[in-house]
Amino acid sequence: MKKLPEGLYEQVMNQYIQNLKKIDQQYDTIPIHDIADIPSLLTHYLVPVLKKSLTILEEKHEPLNNQIERCNEIINQLSLWTGEEYLKKCQVTPEGEILLSVMEKEQIKIKPKIFRPITSLSHSSLFTGSRDEPSLLQELKAEIVSSDRIDMLVSFIKWSGIRLLMDELSQFCRHGKLRVITTSYIGATDLKAIEFLSQLPNTEIRISYDTERTRLHAKAYYFYRESGFSSAYVGSSNLSNPAITSGLEWNVKLTEKDAGDILQKICVSFESYWDNPEFIPYNIGDKPVLEKALNQQKGSRGENELPALFDITPYFYQKEILEKLLVEREVHGRYRNLIVAATGTGKTIISAFDFRNFVRNGNTHARLLFVAHREEILKQSMSRFRVIMRDPNFGDLCIRGVIPLQIDHCFISIQTFNSTKFHSRTLPDHYDFIIVDEFHHAAAASYQTLLQYYHPKILVGLTATPERMDNLDILGYFDGKIAAEIRLPEAIDRNLLAPFHYFGITDTIDLEDVS
Repeated sequence: MKKLPEGLYEQVMNQYIQNLKKIDQQYDTIPIHDIADIPSLLTHYLVPVLKKSLTILEEKHEPLNNQIERCNEIINQLSLWTGEEYLKKCQVTPEGEILLSVMEKEQIKIKPKIFRPITSLSHSSLFTGSRDEPSLLQELKAEIVSSDRIDMLVSFIKWSGIRLLMDELSQFCRHGKLRVITTSYIGATDLKAIEFLSQLPNTEIRISYDTERTRLHAKAYYFYRESGFSSAYVGSSNLSNPAITSGLEWNVKLTEKDAGDILQKICVSFESYWDNPEFIPYNIGDKPVLEKALNQQKGSRGENELPALFDITPYFYQKEILEKLLVEREVHGRYRNLIVAATGTGKTIISAFDFRNFVRNGNTHARLLFVAHREEILKQSMSRFRVIMRDPNFGDLCIRGVIPLQIDHCFISIQTFNSTKFHSRTLPDHYDFIIVDEFHHAAAASYQTLLQYYHPKILVGLTATPERMDNLDILGYFDGKIAAEIRLPEAIDRNLLAPFHYFGITDTIDLEDVS
């Protein structure tokens, strides 16, 4: 006769388990009366028993009206046992229907339909970002417009997320109350998002400015319904576009019918935060205070600058590109390499890791020339290289016609390169590693001196769009070959970038006669 597997249990003892007891097994038990909530314990025990019994009836092709009658017999017996007549009113109607909504008849003309979530309002569910499950964004939209009250607890709020829900929130706030708790932590919240929410009617916002002592990291959305079918989403998604659309975020939807005690705890915890002095009400006129707090959290660094000792590693797709570059050089002997990567996939980061690998591969004192056509790109790129090289002093800017004394690791604009005749200061083999950003511009005359004068050990071109409208060829600099690429459609398919959102704007001005 089989034994119970060893391990932990929390199971009501029944006759089946009692019959499995063996002399060579130790059974640790406690009396049921030691449990604080006996009704919940016994209810949880009965649920799978009832489900198993009804499943057997279904498998035996028992007619639906017979199954309903069995349920009603159980309810009737409970009424007799408890002496409570009202329990008989819980009997299922013979028609076997499920109530989906209730509306006042006058409201049907104004709002003929209540949009409802695809997922159940009575059973909990899990969202993992899979394509095979309902969209979290669409579910949130349906939850918002079908709620009577909403509480949101999120560590930061982005305009990209609010923009996706703004119509539903505007519709909801005309009749329902919205409460939001968030923070200014690391400056991640967008001021524009808070300003939009603060202008909605029936909306209150509270913000924690204390980022040293308390760091709120919770993400919870509570949708209260007077019908008794409230729901809550708890998980990893802040209010941002990637988090509620394409990010690999996990969120659990809890329902009042399925997890009422957990929803009650969410309510109590939210109220305790709401009443905590740390979370300060945001009112009209508080914009300068929040703006200052967010800027302080972002620090004095520029928008595109990272702390130099912030440790990062390449993403899996960036590793693939780096491996392809290695194959091009070590297997095929091609040291002039073009990388085609969609905007947002980190072309500069890839080139920085590529240079670091080159330095670590026996080229300790390698000289670098990084060329771009805009000052912002150069500043951002130098910041990224400082992070990858783990050197806060790595690189020098050559912009606006100014050349520093140190040019061994030079980030230079093509305009400054030409106006200062930069190449005349160095020998053709001075730079071991040259990177040209936005290489599709390199077909222009302004790049020819740079590309023809220098003979580096490695030349790397970066671009998202190698095909030029004027049909000038840039592949000729790379033996007609693209070393590695990740195009925009692939980046979107791999959830590396958000899909397109197009906005059409009506223009009624007649430009027919404008030259």
